[in-house]
Amino acid sequence: MGEYLVEMDRICKSFPGVKALDDVSFRLKSGEVLALLGENGAGKSTLMNVLSGVYQKDEGEIRLFGKTVEDLNPKKAQELGIAIIHQEMNLCRHLSVAENIFLGREESRCGVLQRKDMNRRAAEILARLNLDIDPAEAVGNLAVSKQQMVEIAKALSTDARILIMDEPTSALTMSEIDELFQIIRRLKGDGCGIVYISHRLEELQNIADRVQIMRDGRYIASMNFADTTMDEIIANMVGREITEKFPRISCPRGEKILEVRNLNAGKMVRDINFDLFAGEIVGIAGLLGAGRTETTRAIFGADPKDSGQILLDGREVVIRRPIDAIRGGIMLVPEDRRKDGLCIKLSVQSNISLPNLDMLSNRFGVIDRKKEKKLSEKSIQDLNIKLPSSTVNVATLSGGNQQKVVVAKWLARNSRVVMFDEPTRGIDVAAKVEIYNLMNELKKQGIGVLFVSSEMPEILGISDRILVMCDGKITGEMEIGEASQDLILKYATTFDTKSGLPEAI
Repeated sequence: MGEYLVEMDRICKSFPGVKALDDVSFRLKSGEVLALLGENGAGKSTLMNVLSGVYQKDEGEIRLFGKTVEDLNPKKAQELGIAIIHQEMNLCRHLSVAENIFLGREESRCGVLQRKDMNRRAAEILARLNLDIDPAEAVGNLAVSKQQMVEIAKALSTDARILIMDEPTSALTMSEIDELFQIIRRLKGDGCGIVYISHRLEELQNIADRVQIMRDGRYIASMNFADTTMDEIIANMVGREITEKFPRISCPRGEKILEVRNLNAGKMVRDINFDLFAGEIVGIAGLLGAGRTETTRAIFGADPKDSGQILLDGREVVIRRPIDAIRGGIMLVPEDRRKDGLCIKLSVQSNISLPNLDMLSNRFGVIDRKKEKKLSEKSIQDLNIKLPSSTVNVATLSGGNQQKVVVAKWLARNSRVVMFDEPTRGIDVAAKVEIYNLMNELKKQGIGVLFVSSEMPEILGISDRILVMCDGKITGEMEIGEASQDLILKYATTFDTKSGLPEAI
């Protein structure tokens, strides 16, 4: 590790009703990977947005490569060698991969876009990432994991000396994560300084040299990664010791609530059969592309079914649209919270109210604003959502708090089944425990909980029963007492068979 690339001293930044950064200092050296850690809302992304010119600091000093810099903006930061990969993807879905990579830096001659040259250069960058992606393909046609890799390619295309990665692995497969770590090591060897923000703390042992921890907009501690323990890191992040990362409760299994019979939808949902009982949590495991998300969307009516039956409390329900599922008591917390779970231009209160307008309106369709406020404030309190007011725009919240708002929408309804698709993606350790406790609370109320997760410890830590999918089919089912990582992986790689399924419980 060499000289300091970044020196930030006494940085302050306020937004209406909240001080996001309070006298924060930060250092980054060349050839190092610095893990910037903290709970959702700790100020990590805000600090990096100040460094990359997205936000203007209120107070403090920034020095880049030893020189004081004022009036940073995104273009100036990019010219100085700073690139940022945001937690929420900033891609134009209707444009091609190459057009996204070179957005704002397009190649043209006499005002004519040189697509062939851009495609060629994009292909070279993608080859560095070992990605088999057509540069001419529209980004909107790609899987979420591939879109995330395009974001990384976009950042690498600027030959940045300072690279900020905000939750870069949240939508990647294990093989793609390994490829990313190899790229990080190469960049580190070339003298690049990398800021790595992640809630997947287990990743840090592979790449991190140093750790800086923030809490409530303040600097807490900085240390060499080799000189600390994971428990110390977590305690500094949350201000207390997390004694149980996967809280599990026991309650009697109730009546059968949901039955899915011979469900088919498109290419990724093939002959799905399973039951869900009151007072149990069923995890759906599998590799990326196994059809887990597509299954929950087909049940919820977000995607059309080709065939099959859905029975609720022993009676068939016809679900053609999400409103049919909602009226029947089946809810879905989707994987992509910004695209499918939130109206990001509306307030937190409005987002919580939207699916509950039938409960908040009188017979003339007029919303009772007192009821609306009471509902939103109760949901905010129950989920410990950090925000100055329920009237703030939901887009201003951290990723973890946005996820809580998505969950909060369904708390007021008389839900029978709640499906969570990657509920803890991109949120911190303490917020994850809060989501697990919420799932446990639903379980205690006799609600059936179905959740999709790509994190094996989470599946094993929270589920009462596990379904495993591969290639659009359920290839394995097991009670938690017989489950193991090896067994799950075996079923997750069982292609074109339906082995190991016991008789219905």
